[in-house]
Order: sequence, then C-alpha cells, then structure tokens
Amino acid sequence: MAGLAESGSNPDVDLLYDINGLAKDAPGWIDGIMKFVGEWGILLAMVLLVLGCWWTVRRRGGEDAASSVAALIWAPLAAGIAVLVNVPIRGFVERPRPFREHQGLEVLIGGKTDYSFVSDHATLVMALAVGLFMANRKFGLLGLGLALVEGFLRVYMGVHYPTDVIGGFALGTAVVLLLSPLALALLTPVTRAAERSARAGWVIRARGASPEEEDQMAPGTRAGTEAEAEARDLAA
Repeated sequence: MAGLAESGSNPDVDLLYDINGLAKDAPGWIDGIMKFVGEWGILLAMVLLVLGCWWTVRRRGGEDAASSVAALIWAPLAAGIAVLVNVPIRGFVERPRPFREHQGLEVLIGGKTDYSFVSDHATLVMALAVGLFMANRKFGLLGLGLALVEGFLRVYMGVHYPTDVIGGFALGTAVVLLLSPLALALLTPVTRAAERSARAGWVIRARGASPEEEDQMAPGTRAGTEAEAEARDLAA
C-alpha cells in the first residue's frame, strides 16, 4: 500500500497500482500467461481475426466484397501509420515508464527502456479493431473486445499507465477514421480491379463470376431464365 500513498490524489497512478496489484496477488503461472498474452498473444489473435474476416468476406461475396477487403487492407496499414505517428509523440512527451517513477510495482516484463506515452500495443490493436469494424461489424466487435483486454494487460504488467493505454486507443482510432476516406478512395478501385481479374479475383471473392454476372445469370431470375432458354435453343 506504500505505492498508493506515493500516488497522492492522482487517479491515473492509483488505478495503476490497483490493476497491477492483481499481478502481485496472482500465482506465478497466471502472470506468465498474462505476460505472453499481453505482449504477443493479443497481437497474434488480431492478425488471425483479420485473416478470418477476410476469409468470411471472400466466401460471402456480394457487391460490397471489394470495399470490405479494401477496409481490411487499410486496417494493418493504418496500424503501422499510427505507430509511426507515435514516435514523435513519445519523444515530445518523454514520459518515463511507471516502474521508473513508482516503487512497489510488479513488472512482468523487462527491457522496456523507451518512453511510456502512448502505448504502441494499445495503438496497434485499436487501429486493427476499428479497421475490422469498418469491414465487418461482428469481427470488429470481437477486435474491440480484444483491444480492451490488451489495454488492461499493459497496465497489469506494470509497463504502462492507464492514460498511456487511453492515448493509444485514441491515436489508433483517429488515424484509422481520419485517413480512411482517402485510403479507401485509393484502395477500393484496386480491390475492384482485382475482383474483375481472372488471376487475382479469388482474393476478393471465392466465386469466379463478378457480382453483376452472378445476379444476371442466377437460376430463377428473369435474365437467368432467358439465358437458359437461349442455351436450350442453341443446343436444339
């Protein structure tokens, strides 16, 4: 409780000690799991979520397949841009890691010598989650849930303040949303062109025909019935 006394009336530090205190009380094997999940596990899960969303969009097809794939491509690009934007922010704020300023923290991972604000992990996962949400709401909600877990774990591990995580969430969201009109305006024509390509069309849609062709040639539709009748006449 000495750490709480040192924090004074700072709610950021108080919350840091409250969450990190859970790591002190937990068995070592649980902290080991939390360390892996917080450092690598959530990031890996987000990558798998993006791939799963792409596979679902590709199999579903539809007229919005190209725009959804464009949003999925934008998600990791935006995450990378957000991390680059964070470089000058960290250098300007120069906030030390919490374990360098406050005693009594349970630090689960060493080697963190850079500045604390804002959290790269929180920035990455939130940018991916928001990009996912733009492509598919169900996958996006799962991504947002994983982002919240990642933010909690960064504080749990003793390597970030809660406001570092909040700042990362804000930065990742801002980069995705503010730059998405330009990014999607550039990426969507590329994915639509790929959709029409005989070689690259499988990346966008599982079926080879374009959406317009499928709608026109689908059995039971007027165009499809006429096409079937013409085929029978030619065969006769």
